[in-house]
Amino acid sequence: MAASISGLLKPWTPRVLLVRWSRYNPYYLEPEVRKEAYSRPESELSAEEKEERELKMLRPIKAAPNSVTSSVFDDPVLSKFINMMMKHGNKILAREIMMQTLENIKKKQVEKYHKATDGKKEEIECNPYAIFHQALENCKPVVGLASIQKGGKYYQVPIPLTDNRRRFLAMKWMITECRENKHRRTHMYEKLSQELLAAFQKEGNVIKKKHELHKMAEANRAYAHYRWW
Repeated sequence: MAASISGLLKPWTPRVLLVRWSRYNPYYLEPEVRKEAYSRPESELSAEEKEERELKMLRPIKAAPNSVTSSVFDDPVLSKFINMMMKHGNKILAREIMMQTLENIKKKQVEKYHKATDGKKEEIECNPYAIFHQALENCKPVVGLASIQKGGKYYQVPIPLTDNRRRFLAMKWMITECRENKHRRTHMYEKLSQELLAAFQKEGNVIKKKHELHKMAEANRAYAHYRWW
């Protein structure tokens, strides 16, 4: 009797596994934080989704990580930018700078909207989140350079960039440009809002860096055959 009870409880009790750094055994299911997954009626679900929902009613579920949320205001790109801007672990300051930046963009665009004529008001974007995403999209490079050794010499070979690398370079250039601008009376959020608005209009120093990288890749296109992967 005791052996049968222990056999039933065995999948539920956490134990040490061969999987490195794992605190859950394989019996635990992955968490689902999207609200849309729970609001769908059962008639719209497929056979696999119905089976998965029934399993979640019976089996334990892993705890969701701190970085995952079901909030409608969650923006992973904005969170990534805040993490890259953060220094010495002071995330509260980085988040405050980002919120002040978006607020400053909103003020400038609303002021521009009220000063514009009726025909040009529709062309002015007042949503700071849309401006932020479009500015980053305009700053993303398409190709980059990789240093490859051939015959004892190093060549700068043009290579296509992945989406993560393109996003990283755009954010890095944006943050570095604002930090290198050592104007004492200009706050960080003011410099960041100026650069984002300039990048939104496809202007500014960050867009120049992107074009310079493209020109260098175009100049070194003769070495493109050295790329073997």
